[in-house]
Amino acid sequence: LARRESLTVRQLIGRLGGGRGHLTFTGTPEQVADEIETWFTRGAADGFNIMPPVLPSGLEAFVDHVVPILRERGLLRTAYGPRQTLRERYGLRRPRNQYVSDAVDVPGPATAGAPAALTRI
Repeated sequence: LARRESLTVRQLIGRLGGGRGHLTFTGTPEQVADEIETWFTRGAADGFNIMPPVLPSGLEAFVDHVVPILRERGLLRTAYGPRQTLRERYGLRRPRNQYVSDAVDVPGPATAGAPAALTRI
């Protein structure tokens, strides 16, 4: 395809890459980190969805080569706080589970003489 249509590497990636229809960054790890930094510092983005064209090698290359640069520039966290869930991070209470009802006493012969712990559902 590349030879037949005289495509550059960038054009070929644009045609075959997993990010079709989305903005794609292609270049050296430093160039990709520069693009991400530009979008972040100008307030155009506060996060990115990474969609490498080939898995797992494309993701591994991003993690091995771009992530360290972003961390060095202070654009990517090296650790997270003690809260583990998104709900906990935003201080949201756990919603009531609609499938769990409050315990109720069950009267009747089926529970007559049963220990109290077994008469509560």
